[in-house]
Amino acid sequence: MTGRVMIIGAIEAGKSSLVKALFNDEQPARKTQALEYRDWVIDTPGEYSENPMFYRTLMATSLEAELIVMVQDATRERNYFPPGFSQGFPQPCVGVITKMDHPDANIERAEGFLRQSLGNGNVFRTSSYTSEGVPELRAYLQEIVNQ
Repeated sequence: MTGRVMIIGAIEAGKSSLVKALFNDEQPARKTQALEYRDWVIDTPGEYSENPMFYRTLMATSLEAELIVMVQDATRERNYFPPGFSQGFPQPCVGVITKMDHPDANIERAEGFLRQSLGNGNVFRTSSYTSEGVPELRAYLQEIVNQ
């Protein structure tokens, strides 16, 4: 059986749009209300990352994944992940910066936020709108889940 990746991040960070881009799905993204399983991806509601009350659910769900993808919106002015957050997962974590093409994007700030929570893990820069960086991320993730 193929493994899975779990995508986590703040509300409106671009998680669902990223999932749609990974699957070349051109339907508009909608708000994720509960855990959503799609092939090799687990999409999580933003509330799970923003509210410490839900951290236990993230940790439990992570046991179904080979890799955790921590999403940071390049337009956000704060980090929604606590420092060292990735260390709470038994699986490896990678970072993904979304909305890199947005006029208000600050990619260096977004990467700095991810580094606080992720450490030295891989960080991918993406735009679900233009698909920039998405093929490289898809190839990396599929290599992980198909091991």
